Amino acid sequence: MFEGQPQSELEAVIQTNPEFRRLYHHHQELDKKVMDAELGVLPIDDTTLSQMKREKLAAKDRLTRMYDTLHH
Repeated sequence: MFEGQPQSELEAVIQTNPEFRRLYHHHQELDKKVMDAELGVLPIDDTTLSQMKREKLAAKDRLTRMYDTLHH
């Protein structure tokens, strides 16, 4: 998600901003669940999977906006 950014900057934001940290970990958790569901490891229905994907995308968009605001 933040591939083009220095890891040290990302870690600094995670350490200093509790809202960013919470949302970042929530996104990571959703990412793992979506991946597990797509691999068939986590049995969930298509509606729930679609909802999780939308929530994950919304979290990513918010994280990106927060990061950009903090670094510009």
